[in-house]
Parts: sequence; structure tokens; C-alpha cells
Amino acid sequence: MVDVKDADITITALPTVTKKRSIFSKGIYLTLKRLFDIIAGIVGIIILIPLTLWVLIMKTASRDKGPLFYYQLRIGKGGKLFKLYKFRSMVVGADDKLKEYLKNNPEEAKEYKKYKKIKNDPRVTKVGKFLRTTSLDEWPQFINVFIGQMSLTGPRPYLPHEKEDIGENAYNEIIKVKPGLTGPWQVSGRSNRTFEDRVMLDLEYIPKTGIKEDLKITLKTIQKVLKRDGSF
Repeated sequence: MVDVKDADITITALPTVTKKRSIFSKGIYLTLKRLFDIIAGIVGIIILIPLTLWVLIMKTASRDKGPLFYYQLRIGKGGKLFKLYKFRSMVVGADDKLKEYLKNNPEEAKEYKKYKKIKNDPRVTKVGKFLRTTSLDEWPQFINVFIGQMSLTGPRPYLPHEKEDIGENAYNEIIKVKPGLTGPWQVSGRSNRTFEDRVMLDLEYIPKTGIKEDLKITLKTIQKVLKRDGSF
């Protein structure tokens, strides 16, 4: 059971799906997972080279003179912060613009507090909208996967300022595993899920991590990306 109270996720008991794994079987799983991450990371980086050139041409054509890439500090395994890489999909200085926008739009501020996102975000550029719809803005994170800061599957990495909203107990569970390029939130109707839903999904996922679960999430992700169902 997982109780939710005032955005603080309190774990009263681990989900009943928790698996009792031996150290040996867990070691095999983590070794295979890391091997697969390295292979996926190499393939992703190879594809990233021509993709970067293509995005650069698109941004030049749209007269977007801002930087091509964007990085943001996120919470990794063990609570260690790392730089998450993305293609820039928003205007330069988007974080400051968000604060000003929410200050002047109280209804949008309520939406952001609940979902940690805005449906029609005014900061997204023309090219950025396409990148987000196709989830291509996340492609540079294959670099994070390759160097071991992230895994192909796992809870999506949270922002440092979201730690308080997650809640101490839930936070301590979530940082036990590497964050993922895709995860339970992405394949469970991300666009319509609240922040609390996201935390709950991560807490349910962590005890049942395994090759079968990771493969299921990966296949669902590919399906959703091809259908452009709930951009990542």
C-alpha cells in the first residue's frame, strides 16, 4: 500500500509484487542491464550524429539562434546530481520565463503545481514543438545512458527542486535505482498523469524491476513514440 498525503508520498509497506532476489540473480540482472545500456547507448549516439545535423538545419531555417543542446541538473541514483542532455526545445532563458508566466497566470500555476508541466507551454519554439511531439528532444540522453548516469529503463529523473514534493520516504526508494530514458510514467499516459501519479508509478515499478519488466516498458515506449501518443 502507498498512502498519499499533501503531496508527500509515504510508504507504509512495499508493494506486494516485491520480489525476493538472491544477490547472485540480482547481480546477473544488473550486469545484463548495464551491457544492454552500453549497446543501446552506442547505437543511440551513432544515430545522434546525423540527427544533430538535421536538427541544426531545422533550427537555422527557423532562425532560432539559440544553442542546439540544453542540459539540466537531475537527481540520479543515490541522490547524486548529473547533467541530463536534451535538444533545446524552448526559448533561451525558459526557466526565468516560466517563473514570470506562472506569476501572471494563476490558473496555469495551479496546473503546473499538479502536473509539473503546462499543456500549451508558451516557451516551446516551433522546432521544439516538433521535437517534443516526436520525442526526439530526448535523444541526446543516450549519452547519459552510455556513460552510466542513466539506464534505458527506470523512473524518469526528477528535478532537484521536486525532492520536497516527492516526499522523503518515496525519494529514498526512488534513488535506489538509476533513472531511465523511459519508464512507467512514459507508458502509462504521461500527459494525463499528475505528479503524484508519477511518483506512485515509480514506487510500484521499483520492486518488480527485471529483464521482463524492462523489455515490456521498452516495447511499449517504441509503440507510443511511433503513434506520437503522449510525448516524452
